[in-house]
Amino acid sequence: MDVDNTGGPPNRELYALLHLSPDASDEEIKKAYRQWAQVYHPDKYQDPHMKETATENFQRIREAYEVLSDENKRQIYDIYGMEGLNSGLELGPRLHRAEEIKEELERLRRMKEQEKSLAHFRPSGTILATLSLPQFLGGDGIMTGMAMASQVQSQLSKHNALAISGNLQVEGSTGGGAASAVFKHNISSVSSIEFIASAGLRGLIGIQTTRHISSYSTATMAIVKSLHDGSINLSNTWTRQLSDTASGNIQLLVGPQSSIAVGWQKKDPKNSAAGELKIGTSSFMASAQYTRQLSSKSHGRIAGKFGSTALEVELGAGRKVSEFSTIRMLYTIGIQGIFWKFELRRGGQKLIIPILLSRQLTPMLVTGAFVVPASFYLLLKKFVLKPYLLRREKQKSLENMERTSTQVQQKRAKAEKAQQLLQLVANRKRSKQVEADGVVITRALYGSNKALKKVDELREINDELASQIWDVTLPLNFYVNDSGQLKLHGGVKKSGIMGFYDPCPGEANQLLVEYTYHGEKYKVMVDDYEELVIPQEGHRIWN
Repeated sequence: MDVDNTGGPPNRELYALLHLSPDASDEEIKKAYRQWAQVYHPDKYQDPHMKETATENFQRIREAYEVLSDENKRQIYDIYGMEGLNSGLELGPRLHRAEEIKEELERLRRMKEQEKSLAHFRPSGTILATLSLPQFLGGDGIMTGMAMASQVQSQLSKHNALAISGNLQVEGSTGGGAASAVFKHNISSVSSIEFIASAGLRGLIGIQTTRHISSYSTATMAIVKSLHDGSINLSNTWTRQLSDTASGNIQLLVGPQSSIAVGWQKKDPKNSAAGELKIGTSSFMASAQYTRQLSSKSHGRIAGKFGSTALEVELGAGRKVSEFSTIRMLYTIGIQGIFWKFELRRGGQKLIIPILLSRQLTPMLVTGAFVVPASFYLLLKKFVLKPYLLRREKQKSLENMERTSTQVQQKRAKAEKAQQLLQLVANRKRSKQVEADGVVITRALYGSNKALKKVDELREINDELASQIWDVTLPLNFYVNDSGQLKLHGGVKKSGIMGFYDPCPGEANQLLVEYTYHGEKYKVMVDDYEELVIPQEGHRIWN
């Protein structure tokens, strides 16, 4: 797909190249192509060097027009980018409407995903090691229990999947284990059936069926028989999508321990919350948890349980330390005592270490158990973690620059050539705006947002920053229209604009623009995909 390396939306570079919105009509595409063809047509230039430069850019304009003016190609490009066009996705002549094209592309995408998953094993596992500080101080060792669980899922065929799992648990001088297998068969696109078997400490056999009642509702029914005491449990679960980010569920369980549970979950890019109320024949439990994304790498969490067998509150935070790994530290206080809990998650694997600090809930212990690790973490973050991460980030940036240096230099050369062709018209437009006291771009820089912030603070560009930003003052003066306005469309990556290039592939970019209008100074900084309209009163610099 034509996706930005930073994980952002599609680049839509062809739209930027023709200075168009992704929603541009066919007529607007034709008009933009005619305008750019006049600017870059090789016959306009006599100098051999300029003619060669014009020919190269004219070819880019023509290729962009060939894709965007073809309905089928444009649909593929909008969804899959240039990779889709170059990977052999062909729609055939029978498809005409946009809906048909999207359906066919989605079908092809599903086929590729299915082919990839057929030979794919998805392992997951958890190791839980329970430690006790009071027991250690009493001379009885520090570990009180340990549990391990592992599962492997495999797609046997298009309609069949198998999951095999096992677990072992040791608590004090007792222990046990179990092995389970779940075979799933997709009866149709909306229903499936699962056969469940488990041997060991909790041996059982069962069957479960799931059906999507609608695009928003799912129902699951299961019957399970225990091989230990012969008891039978029946369960019904109904799940309903309440909104784009929220869902709710109701579960009814009939058996030796009958219960009814009502749950709710909500998740968006910044927040995650869940709650459940469960009432049984001999117990009840209410639980809730909330996780807040504090930054792209760190999050905070608060959770609580209240019921006949538990009363506790949990606070903590976690941080993503690599692409696949996350660490988390939690502080728990409840009727069972005061705990620290450390978690390491990598891919589908989890290591969880709860440490019992004390079973006595004295004010000093409660406060100290929270303040001491929090203070230690803040000191560690400031003097160890942050300097290390900054060095690591700088090293990764240097490695990325070395890896992409050839590509970046080629794109920089293209941007320089494009600016050469724009220079004459840009200077003429700038002079016209100066005479009319209109919009004059005095400085425009595009590149890494971190580098731009430093340039904005220092008001100068040193050698280190020069490689991370690109001067786009000239092309922006070219884009100012006769009415004294400048508009850069939203939803397209600005590196695709004529005269632009991305000096730092893989990093988040911004555009810094300083301009004058009616004798006043203005300044604005926008994100890579953000729309920019100049002039605006909100950009004015007030002295």
